[in-house]
Amino acid sequence: MSAPTLVLATANRHKFAEMLLALGPLPLRILSLADFPEAPEVEEDADDYAANARKKAVACRAATGFPSLADDSGLEVDALDGAPGVRSKRYGGEATGFGEKMARILGALEGRADTERAARFRCAVALALPDGRVVVEEGACEGRIARAPRGAGGFGYDPIFIDSTTGRTFAEMAPEEKLPQSHRGRALAKIRPVIEALAR
Repeated sequence: MSAPTLVLATANRHKFAEMLLALGPLPLRILSLADFPEAPEVEEDADDYAANARKKAVACRAATGFPSLADDSGLEVDALDGAPGVRSKRYGGEATGFGEKMARILGALEGRADTERAARFRCAVALALPDGRVVVEEGACEGRIARAPRGAGGFGYDPIFIDSTTGRTFAEMAPEEKLPQSHRGRALAKIRPVIEALAR
């Protein structure tokens, strides 16, 4: 009998790899949206991470016919009144690269002391199940914004986010070091027992 299928509702190869690593070995066939090019793109227009994650998971489940796991996450900077927040992916425009997005944040914080650079990553993950239920979990991690990008790893805003526990940016960590500290890793750890049940 073939293994049950789970679709991770992202076509972002960096995020897919990170989610795979966080979930660890599972007796499941795990696919991404790259395996379903006909699946419609979902507009992330909700006001909070959980609603966006739920919307993406439900749409992916409808398009693929398989249980689907989606996430939405963002960087919240206290001195910027929580921006970019739920609009992190669209900060400065959809077509703006993360290098430019980070430069915009660093420019806005120029001259600010470390004590005024507090920030956090938040993530919500949603699992749309075959019976119609949607399970949502959330994770967060605290830190501050660096004065310049540091590190060659990670993706997104990782080079400017200094984790409060380790004192390093997420981009300075190996993936397996980053996961236990990260917002996405913490949210996925909470939802993993529900995913494991899919294989039973």
